[in-house]
Amino acid sequence: MLNQNFELLLPVGHKEMALAAIHNGADAIFMGFPGFNARGRSHDHELSELKEIIETCHLYGVKVNLAFNIVIFENELPAVIEAIKKVLPLKPDALIVQDLGLAQLIRQIAPDQVIHGSTQMTITNDLAIEFLSDLKIKRFVLGRENSLSEIQLIKKATEKELEVFVHGALCVSYSGQCFTSESIGGRSANRGQCAQSCRFSYDLIVDGEKVETVNRDYLVSPQDLCGIAEIPELMKIGVSSFKVEGRLKSPEYVASVAESYRQVIDSTLAEEVTSENQIQQLKNKMAVNYSRGFFSGWLHGVNHQKLVDGTFSSHRGANIGKVVEVLPSALVIKTDLEMNLQNGDGLLFALNKSEKGGFIFGVKKKSARTYQVEFSNDLKIDETYLNALVYLNHDKEQKKEIQKSYNDKNYFKRVPVSYHVVLELNKPVVLTLTDGRHQVQVISESIVQTAQSRGINDEMIKNELGALAATPFELAQVSFDWKTAEPLYISNKEIKQLRQRATELLTQARSTNYIDAWDTAIDRNFQLPTSTIKPSQIQSTQLVVLLREKSQVMDVISAIKTGKIKIQHLDSVILDFEFGRDYSDSISLFKENKIKVGIATTRILKPQEYQNLKNIKSLDPDFILARNLGAVHYYRNINPFNKEIRGDFSLNVTNHFTADYLLSKGLDSVCVSYDLNAEQLNLLLTNSDAQKLEATVHQAMPSFHMEHCVFAAFLSKGSSFKDCGKPCEKHKVQLKDQFGNWHWIKPDHECRNTMYNAKSQTALSYLPTWQQAGIGRVRYEALYETGDELIGKIATYLQVIEGTTKIEEASTQLQTVEVYGLSAGSLSRSQEYQSRKKPNFSPVNIKP
Repeated sequence: MLNQNFELLLPVGHKEMALAAIHNGADAIFMGFPGFNARGRSHDHELSELKEIIETCHLYGVKVNLAFNIVIFENELPAVIEAIKKVLPLKPDALIVQDLGLAQLIRQIAPDQVIHGSTQMTITNDLAIEFLSDLKIKRFVLGRENSLSEIQLIKKATEKELEVFVHGALCVSYSGQCFTSESIGGRSANRGQCAQSCRFSYDLIVDGEKVETVNRDYLVSPQDLCGIAEIPELMKIGVSSFKVEGRLKSPEYVASVAESYRQVIDSTLAEEVTSENQIQQLKNKMAVNYSRGFFSGWLHGVNHQKLVDGTFSSHRGANIGKVVEVLPSALVIKTDLEMNLQNGDGLLFALNKSEKGGFIFGVKKKSARTYQVEFSNDLKIDETYLNALVYLNHDKEQKKEIQKSYNDKNYFKRVPVSYHVVLELNKPVVLTLTDGRHQVQVISESIVQTAQSRGINDEMIKNELGALAATPFELAQVSFDWKTAEPLYISNKEIKQLRQRATELLTQARSTNYIDAWDTAIDRNFQLPTSTIKPSQIQSTQLVVLLREKSQVMDVISAIKTGKIKIQHLDSVILDFEFGRDYSDSISLFKENKIKVGIATTRILKPQEYQNLKNIKSLDPDFILARNLGAVHYYRNINPFNKEIRGDFSLNVTNHFTADYLLSKGLDSVCVSYDLNAEQLNLLLTNSDAQKLEATVHQAMPSFHMEHCVFAAFLSKGSSFKDCGKPCEKHKVQLKDQFGNWHWIKPDHECRNTMYNAKSQTALSYLPTWQQAGIGRVRYEALYETGDELIGKIATYLQVIEGTTKIEEASTQLQTVEVYGLSAGSLSRSQEYQSRKKPNFSPVNIKP
């Protein structure tokens, strides 16, 4: 018997979506915090709109979580603080936060405000949750890539609430770790400006040659997540909240998904089994409103053959069958299930290299599952339609029924309430109304009198009190306390007025209070505090070199011995190898040559991968580059590493609050986020201990970081590393985009793939400013460079740091060896990308 409260959490982009969620079974909704949320294309609500939605949701007992799930830049901190002080009085039930510094700020302004850790925090293990325990985060939204078994391990190790995505679009990249939009178009996914680059078509390049993928052009576009069949298992594990993606989708999408998942949750609570046939029917209903094809995502672990279909990347609908005959002006369709196609329904046909569709103009049922359908003249029918898969993406009757659920008051959700009535001769009627949490009491203006004839009775009063059609309530029960045995009289009008006043008061009480908590104290006088970290003594900036191949190690060692690389300003070397077997010898070589050497952890850490951290420590590097919060906790608190621990860009440091927090928790230094432009980075250096900060001066920007393995998916028939044959050990792979750029794909030793931008990024022109600000280290990251190219680049940056080569000369030298040239990338971005897809909405407007 399950004895836990489970939450169904739906996405909302505007009020109609909120109503669709409320009246179809949502326990909570999530929507964007005004001006600062991860859906740059969604409507930014003004405070008045936000207040109305929150009050409407609270009235019906639905929580409102505000997604504050982006990184915050240094120059935004004053505005963020003012926004927090204006939004929190509206009583959102939780704030969903990505930025660790922002979580600290909220704690200082409103110590008791409920905070949820966003999936953008990239939380995939229990160690990260423990590391953040001092922030008093109530709930963590796990990475979509966690499997059922991993979720179970995490839940066993923590008392924190867990939230899991169960439905909607799947990002191919780990949330919080995608820099593709940033590297390609200057649009940061960590700022809600995703360009959906994973939905683009790509050519597969293997060892320099294009490989035919037979209509599978969308190589990194996953099917949509549908975990409705996994709900009972997730409930058994103890997951608190089931989250649906889709703030940019329609009210019909929200309504159909909410209703479907509500049905399975309620059936499970009632210990009833939802059959496979029932699950499929629910999937078909949801797919009509939006689907790129449904799959269980990573809930059952990786399956590289099924996650990405590759033949399409946008909404198709529910697959209902295929075309079996092409007539001069009609198509004959054989469906896989009993259905009732009718005029006005919309069909999509998946042809060989394209998709076409239209609304049914005429339909004739030829047999139980065979239909002859006609379309308007806009759809040109020919033999290419034969055997085409058919998708229903507009069901006229279903849409009409769904819309009733949030437009017709007769279908609205009702809140059960109970009355208690006290009647005593010569005294006013005392009416108490309660919903089980809130209680209001009203007293009649007139007093109860002796009845002249037949007096009032329970049934008469109950009928009047039960007239709740114009309210959000429904009558559960009425109890009476008759203080006098003789017949009594009070007018129906008086009872009606009591009901109206009581329901108004209860409506107000429900609308203006939290669902689970009472008022949270807010420090309205809070001002931006200064950094508490004392600046270190400024020393000269040093270069860190990151190497990814054993051959690069040999080249660098040789260059050091021959004097091609001067080590005066060479701080250290980071090893980031695909295969662990190359670490030991490489570490020995650098130590023999008096060069400090460290090892980088993987960017992702899952519960069954802690042995990797132990292995790194056993190799005895001079320092460890921690790329995830779980690794930081492990090396500081579980299996202490008593040397230097550095934090990497993947920790998303964009403001001094986050930097200070991580430095205070055991990091010796941290590499700043790739989301920063030059101005933002300069301000961060000014407000932080710059000596403990590092910035990457040259790199191929890491774009997608994926659980999806391109090697296994397209160069094997295997579903995982167990049966893929390890093509990554035999081949080099690139993805060619629509602009002609060839992006490298490189796996790590956990088989996760990273795509690296084809055009390298340099910060040469900003280096003097950073040095003047006292930055401790800058980093050069090698990808596949070897020999003279690798040594030439390293030597050039060292010469610029020591002042023997001018910026202009160095830039010319570097340009000559880059296939796609060099750019300043995100550093040169002068302003935030503004979506052009929402012309009807004004920018965020925080009003008192």
